[in-house]
Amino acid sequence: MICKSDIANLKTDILEKVGQKIIVKGSLGRSKVFEKEATIEKAYPNIFVVKYEENNRNVTYSYTDVLTRTVEVNVFDGDSYSPLIPPPMEVKKRRNSLDASADIV
Repeated sequence: MICKSDIANLKTDILEKVGQKIIVKGSLGRSKVFEKEATIEKAYPNIFVVKYEENNRNVTYSYTDVLTRTVEVNVFDGDSYSPLIPPPMEVKKRRNSLDASADIV
């Protein structure tokens, strides 16, 4: 679940990175994906603007696009690219004690 504090933290992070190079990854549907280099141009209350380098085109994304992983943003830190938000942690399900007793015959 996305909280207001998650969005506020992401806005702050993106605002601090205006002018930095990024790589944007996303889906175009039907198993087609894209990965393009861009620069963060501007940040607004609900969206941020990136400028793709290959065709000099501006595109806007919402902060929820990033938080819901509709698009992935990797930021260039001078040496390499690192994810703007960390990858999701894998949650392991614990077996319920009732499930374990059902296996015993």
